[in-house]
Amino acid sequence: MAVTATSVAETCAAAKRAARELGALPSGVKDAALEAIATELIERTPEILDANARDLEAGREAGLTEALMDRLALDAGRVAAIARQVRDIVALPDPVGEVVEGFRLPNGLDVRKLRVPLGVIAVVYEARPNVTIDAAALCLKSGNAIVLRGSSMATHSNAVLAAVAIEAGLSAGMPDGAMALVAGGREDLEQLATQEGVVDLIIPRGGEGLKAALKAVATVPVMYAASGNCHVYVDATASLDDALAITLNAKVQRPSVCNAAETLLVHEAVADAFLPSALDALSAAGVELRVDERA
Repeated sequence: MAVTATSVAETCAAAKRAARELGALPSGVKDAALEAIATELIERTPEILDANARDLEAGREAGLTEALMDRLALDAGRVAAIARQVRDIVALPDPVGEVVEGFRLPNGLDVRKLRVPLGVIAVVYEARPNVTIDAAALCLKSGNAIVLRGSSMATHSNAVLAAVAIEAGLSAGMPDGAMALVAGGREDLEQLATQEGVVDLIIPRGGEGLKAALKAVATVPVMYAASGNCHVYVDATASLDDALAITLNAKVQRPSVCNAAETLLVHEAVADAFLPSALDALSAAGVELRVDERA
């Protein structure tokens, strides 16, 4: 199992030691590690799905909502999509060392602003096991060590996914300790949130309860995401066929995720032409509509 048997403090300290080497790792080594992760995801798909089935069974017994069950669920297509996303990250330019701006002083001294890794990033997340790979891959590409803390509802899925990433990364030259997964209990969260001077940033991916729990105890900087209220706006100049396709995709493609559309705004100049077909299509897809009087 990939969940570390050491304490949270020891795991974070190991990540801190690895961070310096990881931050200086050549782009080719990082990309090779990411490619190895993508390959291993495909090869170990049956193992990943077996672990996910255990989490889904536990979720059903616990009475998780349909939306949470959908976020938790993996299938071969979703694992393949995760692997493709890792390869998309391989194709991105290496941000480490990028010169953002620079100038020369009158005395001839060159001053440059460079992108550098933060060091150790902790990512705290809830039901979506794909975040295990998403976060690990992005941190590896950007030269940051990562400590993952997933939800207890995805224990088995996260453990296997983390093992895939860690084992594949190490085989391609990633420093030992650069990726780790800690347990999902509240005590572990508090320990992680108070690793001041070791963990450089915490990024939570979850609901208001998770954010409140971090706010209550964190001594480490935390980057909070705003609550989702995603809008689609159809302007007077828009292609109405494209707007309809985008609206449907944004709402019904995967409605349980936090970036699914929740609000549709339409310019009054095209409202009469667009809204009837849009509302019919959304209703046919099973979307509950709450409209104002004009709509």
